[in-house]
Amino acid sequence: MKVEILEKKDNQLTLLIEDLPPSYVNTLRRCIMAEVPTLAIENVVFYENTSSLYDEIIAHRLGLIPIKTDLSLLNFRDECTCKGKGCANCTLRLHLDKEGPCMVYSHDLISDHEEMKPLPNIPIVKLGRNQMLSFEAEAILGKGKEHAKWQPAVVSYKYYPEIKISKECTSCGACIEACPRDILKLEDGKVEIQNLEECILCKSCSEACELNAIEVRGNNKKFIFRIESVGSLPPEEIFSKACEIVINKAEELKNLI
Repeated sequence: MKVEILEKKDNQLTLLIEDLPPSYVNTLRRCIMAEVPTLAIENVVFYENTSSLYDEIIAHRLGLIPIKTDLSLLNFRDECTCKGKGCANCTLRLHLDKEGPCMVYSHDLISDHEEMKPLPNIPIVKLGRNQMLSFEAEAILGKGKEHAKWQPAVVSYKYYPEIKISKECTSCGACIEACPRDILKLEDGKVEIQNLEECILCKSCSEACELNAIEVRGNNKKFIFRIESVGSLPPEEIFSKACEIVINKAEELKNLI
């Protein structure tokens, strides 16, 4: 197995994974979405809510706000020594007291930990004049297989594209016009390939060629793997944690067998 970073920016990471069967790559994708833990608000106690939204709607919105997570500091609540009571080792507490008129944003929530706090600039509810919103909330670690609010990222992969242009090509330009991603261009009277990794394997170019001079296929042992983090964890940490989880599960299966 060989892994290479193709692109890294903000919360996005694009990897080139080679010498791995499709089932293994899909295992990594599913593990990231279902097994890599993050923080999310689970319990909310409202002290006052005179906004235009019911408590349940605001609580649902709060649960979907990504929270920066430090996995080295937290345990799962059901595995913690506090036996589910909710201590600092398994629970992040947040509170908010706001009076309108104003828009309540995610960064208005005050966390009891300096580093682990909600991502900013996410609107929650608009308060009118004399409207109040006051609550306390608990965020705990969870997994995407329990609820989508704990999914750390959007993950996708595709076969690495391979395009072959044969000598029968007359450079008529039909394939260039058909390509939706501008992968092909005419240069010095020949059809050339540019930005190969942007190819979506739609095969529009080969279908447009009457001479069957262009062939498009995906390499089933080479993949472009994309991770777009919601912001709770850096994408490289998400990938590393997923690999660790898969290894541990494989070891557990080996021992059981």
